[in-house]
Amino acid sequence: MPPILTISALSKHYKSGQKALDGVDLTIERGEIFALLGPNGAGKTTLISIVCGTVTKSGGTITVDGHDLATDVRSARRAIGLVPQEIAVDIFATVWGTVTFSRGLFGRAPDPAYLEQLLRDLSLWEKRDSRIIELSGGMKRRVMIAKALSHEPDLLFLDEPTAGVDVNLRRDMWALVRKLRDKGVTIILTTHYIEEAEEMADRVGVIDGGKLLLVDDKAALMRKLGKRRLTLALQQPMAALPNALADWSLALEDGGSRLVYSFDAEADDTGMPSLLHRLGELGIAFKDLDTSRSSLEDIFVGLVERAA
Repeated sequence: MPPILTISALSKHYKSGQKALDGVDLTIERGEIFALLGPNGAGKTTLISIVCGTVTKSGGTITVDGHDLATDVRSARRAIGLVPQEIAVDIFATVWGTVTFSRGLFGRAPDPAYLEQLLRDLSLWEKRDSRIIELSGGMKRRVMIAKALSHEPDLLFLDEPTAGVDVNLRRDMWALVRKLRDKGVTIILTTHYIEEAEEMADRVGVIDGGKLLLVDDKAALMRKLGKRRLTLALQQPMAALPNALADWSLALEDGGSRLVYSFDAEADDTGMPSLLHRLGELGIAFKDLDTSRSSLEDIFVGLVERAA
């Protein structure tokens, strides 16, 4: 089955000389959840805006569900749903009026049963006759998702979908995203919440300075770039690391009371047994130890720092 989205050599240059996107290549498979991570100004929103037709590209090609975005805009755009960062609805319209109007904009025949189920899935059915202005911020965010899904798109873009919402609503939205994926909708999300990508995404892309630094399966990425940490709670605090431990990547934390060793868990020789042996030879005693794996946030920060 062909990909739902193919982006080739996509660029966006402004008259000021700024390169918002610089030769981005990206392929999105059907039915996956793809998380696009990057700092502010990295190019995430620009990329989404170009694919959704609200910003003009400088170069490159985009194919959505087999339709070239440059020559078959109507068909390509019909396959896409967009939930932008900002609340963009008529605040005096009702919830029901908003979703029915949006569905009609894309040329879809009326389908009250579909829209009713959509609003029920989003816990909006009881609010269907309420005006947008009367809703809470979280409910308005749900209306934005309902509006984006009203015309039954195959590809849904979520641009910072949980920015400014509370933790409970964020988790409700995570559950909704999984349910949409189970129904066959492909989802691309941008987020500042690394745990959001770690929780939901099948694949992760990291963008910075308009360039796509890396795209990989989330689990494979964490295996390849994730490190483990060995933390030793020392019996006696250390003022500085002795030269005799220079062969290991060590750091002192918590006022010298914790010794931290970072290592590659996939390496043939992690260095951990030899470190513990050396500590014994030096008479450096510890009262507890703990190991942990790097998070996706650690990996993301490291990639961006290396690219800077």
